[in-house]
Amino acid sequence: MAKPKITRIKAGESSKKTEEEQAPITRKKVVVKDKKQEKLKAKEERKAKKAEKKAAKRAENKKVFILFRPFVALFRYLRDSWHEIRQVRWPNRKATWKMVLAVIAYTALFVILISLLDLFFRWLFGLILG
Repeated sequence: MAKPKITRIKAGESSKKTEEEQAPITRKKVVVKDKKQEKLKAKEERKAKKAEKKAAKRAENKKVFILFRPFVALFRYLRDSWHEIRQVRWPNRKATWKMVLAVIAYTALFVILISLLDLFFRWLFGLILG
């Protein structure tokens, strides 16, 4: 890869660049803009195709006979659930054990807290009713 030409400009020197120095830069900008425009066009085309597919599916779903609608709804629910499960980022074994141990520790802490409160109230009601 060729090194870019670096020019140092001191105070009092002209800051205007010659056409030779500006030409490669403008070409690069045009190429970059063209690529961005191509990407945007491609993205818009994909969105248009998706919209057409969705419209076709909606039209297809409206044609379903009334007796089959519960089955279609059930199938759609299962399909959407499967897509959601696929998007979940499941923890690895180490993270799972850390979470399990945290749950056990908090459970033990609350068991002790509730047991102490139970003993305190038992003692208090023993004094009151005793």
